[in-house]
This record gives sequence, structure tokens and C-alpha cells, in this order.
Amino acid sequence: MHHETSASVTNYERWIDTAFKFMDKFGYNAVKTGYVGNIIPRGEHHYSQWMIDHYLHVVKKAAEHKIMINSHESVRPTGLSRTYPNWIAAEAARGTEYEAFGGNNPEHTTILPFTRLMGGPMDYTPGIFQTKMDYYFPGDHRFVKTTLVKQLALYVTMYSPLQMAADIIDNYDRFPDAFQFIKDVAVDWDDTKVLKAEPGDYILITRKAKGKEEWFVGGITDENARTLQIDFSFLEPTGSYVATIYEDGKDADYINNPQSYKIYKKIVTSKTKLNQKLVRSGGVAISIKKVSKKDTKRIKK
Repeated sequence: MHHETSASVTNYERWIDTAFKFMDKFGYNAVKTGYVGNIIPRGEHHYSQWMIDHYLHVVKKAAEHKIMINSHESVRPTGLSRTYPNWIAAEAARGTEYEAFGGNNPEHTTILPFTRLMGGPMDYTPGIFQTKMDYYFPGDHRFVKTTLVKQLALYVTMYSPLQMAADIIDNYDRFPDAFQFIKDVAVDWDDTKVLKAEPGDYILITRKAKGKEEWFVGGITDENARTLQIDFSFLEPTGSYVATIYEDGKDADYINNPQSYKIYKKIVTSKTKLNQKLVRSGGVAISIKKVSKKDTKRIKK
């Protein structure tokens, strides 16, 4: 469920028991809370002690009902998710929704893994396929400063065990082959390796899906195009894997042609090295699964 309080926090506290009982009755086990606007009671702020106490109050109440909390417009995590593991994620920084207000610059998501995400999981709400607002409102010049493939890569670079596909269904129906990565990508992990990174410029991460012999790679760049070498030595030294690679198209550009992409499969091993081109504010997303010799021959053909 989504409990958007419109910052009327006293009213939310008045109804929170009823809301959680309603969730229990109909089988909802997770809620995204929201606090958009100036906090009521007046004089309080999102970061004031009164609100800090409120966030914790909601988490404790939710724990009694075995409900997970994903808090938006809250302050950055402080480690309390270890005390209350039902506090599964938070926004607590400029997420994708800020694109509708002031917009995030291309380097924004290359910085967050080294700042905000050090505190805990972030619900960045990635997955925007239609990045230009004039598609809906002719003459509206706002747009998300990203390629479509970079949006896929964010599911790996921006850790959250409760992910969201934030675009409308119609846009996913237009690009079903790209949406396949969102369907496949795991939400929690056994292992994480930062392959290479420079805060504010680029980051390349690989993660192993929890309980599976599957790896996912996500790489993103700032406003500069660049080539990143992906070293697959994180894979087991024996065996072969099929990598499904989602990359920016040759003519992709986050301003002029953000929806250009290419998808192809490639057999990789722990010795494989791949020189991957990223367009400006672009990315790369790769799903990797172990395969048999029979599958290896079929894919090579």
C-alpha cells in the first residue's frame, strides 16, 4: 500500500492503527509511507526530533502487524533497520520523483552509492522508460537525464531489497524486451563487488542473486561517454555462463535519443574481459546465468 500523508502527520497517527488493521485483513504486508509538503503540526520539519520519533513510532507499530516499511521523505538511515528489520528501505535523498521538480543531474546516481547508500537501502524508484515529459504534455521541456539502459542498470547499482518499477505499464508494454531485465533482476544478494568506480563519474557493480548461481552487472556514467572494461573474474573458474547484455544503442543519447538500446547474448567465463561503451549519462545492464555445454553450443551458433 501507499500511505501518502501529505505531511499531515498528526492525522496519520490518528488513523495508523485502523490502517494497519485494514492491511492485515486484506493481506498487505508492505507499505510505502510518504510525507510530501510542510509538516503538520506547523513548526515541525522532516528532520526535527518530533518527526524522528514519528518515523520510529510507525516502524514499531508496523512490526506489531508484521508489515514492512519503505519510508519516503524521511531522513537518511542511521542503522535502526538492524534493530527493526521490517524497516526494509527508505528514500531519504533525491530520488527519481525529484525529476518532476528540479531534476537530477547525470552524475547524481554515481554519487549516491558512496553517500546516501552507505547508510542503508534506498528506494530510488528507478525504471523510467519514457524520459521526456513532452510525450505526455506537448511543450513540456522537462526530462529525466538518463538513457533507458541506465535505468536498467540502477536496479544493480542502487541497492534496495524492495524495488519498484516506477514507470506506467504502457511504457513497459512498448519495450518488453528491455523490461525483461527488470523481471529477471534479483532484489537481494549473497555477494556484491564494486568492479571499478570514481564517485561523481561512474560506477560498475556486480552482485550475486541470493540463493542462485546468477550474477547481475550494472554500470552507469555521468554526462561523459566512456568505455569500461568488465572483468568477469568474479565468476567461478570452472563452467560457462550466458550473459544477456543490455547496452546503449550506437545512436543513443540521453538528450536526443534516450530509448535507443541493443540486447544480445554472449558466452562468458571467468577469463572474459569485455570493453563496454557507455554513451553520456548511459549505462549497461547484464544478467548472467550458468549454462550447460549444450546451451553453450546453441548460443554460439
